[in-house]
Amino acid sequence: MNRLAAALAPLILAAGAFSAQAQDPHAGHAMPPPPRTQPATPVPDPHAGHQTPPPVAAQDPHAGHVMPPASPPPVTDSHAGHRMPAQPATVDPHAGHDMSTMAPARADPHAGHDMSTMSMGPPDVPTSADNPGRPPEDPLPAAALGGPVHAADLVFGADAMAASRRALVRENGDVRVTAVILDRLEAGFGDDEETWLWDVQGWSGGDINRFWWKSEGEGGLDDGLEETELQALYSRALTPFWDVQAGVRQDVRPDGEDTTHLVLGLQGLAPYWWEVDAAAFLSTDGDLTARVEAEYDQRITQRLILQPRLEMDLSASDIPELEIGSGLSSVEAGLRLRYEFRKEFAPYVGVEWSRSFGDTADYIEARGGEPEDTRFVVGLKAWF
Repeated sequence: MNRLAAALAPLILAAGAFSAQAQDPHAGHAMPPPPRTQPATPVPDPHAGHQTPPPVAAQDPHAGHVMPPASPPPVTDSHAGHRMPAQPATVDPHAGHDMSTMAPARADPHAGHDMSTMSMGPPDVPTSADNPGRPPEDPLPAAALGGPVHAADLVFGADAMAASRRALVRENGDVRVTAVILDRLEAGFGDDEETWLWDVQGWSGGDINRFWWKSEGEGGLDDGLEETELQALYSRALTPFWDVQAGVRQDVRPDGEDTTHLVLGLQGLAPYWWEVDAAAFLSTDGDLTARVEAEYDQRITQRLILQPRLEMDLSASDIPELEIGSGLSSVEAGLRLRYEFRKEFAPYVGVEWSRSFGDTADYIEARGGEPEDTRFVVGLKAWF
């Protein structure tokens, strides 16, 4: 141990001497402050007060020359000089398939149409499957029409279902109705005399086939009944608004000059709600005449109704015994205002103008009458 300490002693003394030399030689000394440095005197600018001219721009050596447009640099193919492997050909997925049985493409229904003014909303086409604006539909399969006409016969039996269908038609589709319409029951007051008339009709039957009858008559308060007309007709519906009628007409007169006619007519509802009754008459004497009546109900309120009415009589020949001339023989035009206390009971007041033409006017004037007349009317319309 003493030997080790003796060996290390010189090393320890050498390290302490080296450490002392590394310390700051001025450590612990008071150092005076450094002397104050005088500011440097500025050097005057030799160009101060001189006006410096603006720099002259460098002239373009190509000014005034017409330069050709610069061509873009050529594009260098990055694969130039490379040998590219051959690309495999695309295989058609339908190659070798038989396409002859496929349906041809549908023709465009709008080909050649100007579609610039159409909106882009959903198509507005009718719902009927037969309309050409709808796409075609496939026909029904044969199996859909291969069963019985009435499928319920397989469940309940044909006899039971036949009786049920007859009851359904009788109660809902073949209803028998009867109606009587008193269209005009009125008195007229004019310059010459007071008159009265009736115009009644009715029917009995179903929606398609009916027995129809009509009756008209007129006279004077002083002279009594002048003429009576009665028609018996078979009526058959052609459309929901029109019936064709055929039958006979019998005229009865006080002088015994009764006449029988064959009748062929058309009765129904024309556009704008005009009720029309037109008929042609062929008498047993060979005289052909015709009559057209039209009337319209204009509702002012739910109960107050204004009705214009027009009637024209025509003849194919002169009938002197009836004071009828050929052509347009007479016209009646009236305006009636009625009040419906109930739908079935409606009194009215109005005015009617009548005029005879041609030979008919001559016959009336020959017996001392007036071919033109205007009268005030009061009457009743009813039905049950």
